[in-house]
Amino acid sequence: MAAPAATGTTEAVPARRSRRLPVRVPDALVVAGYLALALLLTVGQWGRPGRLFHQAGDQILFEWMLARTARAVSGLENPLYSTDLNAPDGVNLMANTSVLGLGVPLTPVTLLFGSQAAFLVAVVCCLAGTATAWYVLLRRRLVDSRAAAAVGGLFCGFAPGMIAQAGAHLHMAAQFLVPAILALVFHPDPRRVRRHGTLLGLLVAYQVFLGEEVLVFLVLAAGTFALAYAAADRGAARRLAPALLGRLGVGVAVSLPLLAYPLWFQFFGPGHYRGMPFHAYGYQLDAASFAASARQTVLGDDHLPGLLAPNPTEENSFFGPGLLVLAVVIVIWLWHRPLVRALAVCGLFFALLSLGGQVRLDGTPTGIPGPYRLVAELPLLDHAVPARFPLVCIPVLGVLLALSLDRLRPDSATGAGGVPVRLLWGGAVAAALLPLTPTPIRTVPAWPVPAFVAEGGWRAHVSPGRTLVAVPPVTGAGVSPAMFWSARTGLAFPVPGGYFIGPRAADDPAARWGAPDRPTAALLRRVAETGEVPTVTDEHRRQAVEDLRHWRAAVVVQGGLRHGDPVRRTVDALLGPGREVAGAHVWDVRPLVG
Repeated sequence: MAAPAATGTTEAVPARRSRRLPVRVPDALVVAGYLALALLLTVGQWGRPGRLFHQAGDQILFEWMLARTARAVSGLENPLYSTDLNAPDGVNLMANTSVLGLGVPLTPVTLLFGSQAAFLVAVVCCLAGTATAWYVLLRRRLVDSRAAAAVGGLFCGFAPGMIAQAGAHLHMAAQFLVPAILALVFHPDPRRVRRHGTLLGLLVAYQVFLGEEVLVFLVLAAGTFALAYAAADRGAARRLAPALLGRLGVGVAVSLPLLAYPLWFQFFGPGHYRGMPFHAYGYQLDAASFAASARQTVLGDDHLPGLLAPNPTEENSFFGPGLLVLAVVIVIWLWHRPLVRALAVCGLFFALLSLGGQVRLDGTPTGIPGPYRLVAELPLLDHAVPARFPLVCIPVLGVLLALSLDRLRPDSATGAGGVPVRLLWGGAVAAALLPLTPTPIRTVPAWPVPAFVAEGGWRAHVSPGRTLVAVPPVTGAGVSPAMFWSARTGLAFPVPGGYFIGPRAADDPAARWGAPDRPTAALLRRVAETGEVPTVTDEHRRQAVEDLRHWRAAVVVQGGLRHGDPVRRTVDALLGPGREVAGAHVWDVRPLVG
């Protein structure tokens, strides 16, 4: 997400490159290769509804968001809010990662093939689309060699951090607009300020609906790069500044009216919250992670990355020792170029920020204060997860690789050496990148949606205004059966609870995971986790009825669970005997709640 297009000088952006390049067969083959790789990485789930990517709760969240967007588009409903989740109170979707920018264009896929297919198509588009966007920018702006651009785009789209995010966080993997935004911000042509600024404003507005966190990182990275480039080439900075500021001004004027209501809804609408439900300080990377191998690479394993990253989805560095050495060599080799100096500053700055408030090395705190302490309380950065800052380093390294390979072209006026040198450097790049070759995103088994739910048996019980309560009711962070069933059935019924971020209470906007726990939800979740059946009292039964009334429940349904029998016996003790119906245990609670 750094700003490699911010040159505007003849050394980095020759005038002849300003013309639109025609799409040729080799370009199409490069894009086809990116698509094929993205499909290969998701092969573990295509046609397998009983599998989810390893961070199952996050996939369920995004499947639900895609299904909800399709419902909003087809039914002309408000896409920013829904009572289909956390019924009856609802969820502020704009304040959560609703990825409307993916959900809207994928609506036909979701409606025709379901939420799982839509999620997988989104993952493929995010990975291949990001790689393609960087390839196009590199070819049109920075390098003449198609091979160099292809390698740079490949790394930008399929680096370990991108694979880690793609399996769980669509809002972080959807970076295909980043190169286009940077190309407009740092356009070398000082003319057409209004045109470029208008396009910039439209793309920024769209990026908000893909992922605001990526946009925040993009703004920070572009600002860091611009300052570093200005220090490296003051003359160019003075020439380019007026047009750049003009484009930014037009962009702001275009994007603000488009975003005014959605952002108001996010920060002040129903279900808004303040802060985050976790401490960002806890999500930092170990300094040793930069030279290690991520889990989902050919040399990766499950043990070491678990010590160096907060969780499998945040393995955003893990570049390996070979690539780090190569990056240092490239920076020294091309140091005379202001572009390279600015990239080096930007990449190093964000790598250091990822180390958090106190630097850790091989899992051990060093006592050395991390630079993140200096910015942790600043607006926007106070909500940023430090472990995600190395996502900025990915395009920095991708551009450096492309620049170095482009220098080896035989027809390059500044080419370095002959055939032996080209072979040596090409071999060094291959040796650094091959260990980072991604492996298919790992999957885990998921309990299937019970036939009672999937085939509509619930319809005889759930009337309008009533809900289906899945056992156990998940009201916080975690794998929510109700949310999973809702997504896979196209939001056919409203459900209480769910996995989202909301306020602690109606009069307390402090952020928390999910809805405030109801006693019955907490009780059943403990049984599901431990397998221990509690002694159920009359007070438990009274509370269960009260909670079911709060949820406006019509039917309680238990599907497959690891501790299914203890949970079933507990619910029987609370509500009376249920019955087996089409692969589920069902309790009709309408007589209890009235």
